[in-house]
Amino acid sequence: MQTLKIEATPRADFGKKASRAIRREGQVPCVLYGGGETVSFSVDAKALKPLIYTPNSYIVELTIGGKTEKAVMREVQFHPVREEILHIDFYRVQEGKPVAISIPVRLTGNAEGVKVGGKLVLSTRKIFVSGPVDKLPDEITVDVTTLGVGKTIFVGDLKSDDLKFLTPATTAVCAVRVTRASRGAAAEAAQ
Repeated sequence: MQTLKIEATPRADFGKKASRAIRREGQVPCVLYGGGETVSFSVDAKALKPLIYTPNSYIVELTIGGKTEKAVMREVQFHPVREEILHIDFYRVQEGKPVAISIPVRLTGNAEGVKVGGKLVLSTRKIFVSGPVDKLPDEITVDVTTLGVGKTIFVGDLKSDDLKFLTPATTAVCAVRVTRASRGAAAEAAQ
């Protein structure tokens, strides 16, 4: 899995007043959880853009006061009007323990249903999985070559030796929807 390095500044002041002061300086208050220790810090808002505004998932290497910690982003809070980042929670990656993270889905192949006029629809852009940090892929590849018109691939249909899927098995990943063109092709084939 890809890693992203971010420089952080430890913080000692907590509460609304301190958080507002940090945000006025162009920083985002953050917290690192896990391993029996909680660390509060702040990060420059511009340094977070490659982490937040991307479809990719990353293992984040946080350098907090000279100490480097590996973590995954767990939750982001945005301002409801201005869409600025208010707060981020990170979860520490521990050796030997599985990591839970959302991984993007990439479709490969040319679906049979699309060839006869159907429309391929991606329903789930990211799948929540758990696994060892060294076995986490950059993306989950789903082959749609055999997918016909009106057929769907669910999370339960996906297989992986290294990953445990935490997204419910009944969640649809992608489907080929029926269109007018595919109905016409089916009617011609029936005659």
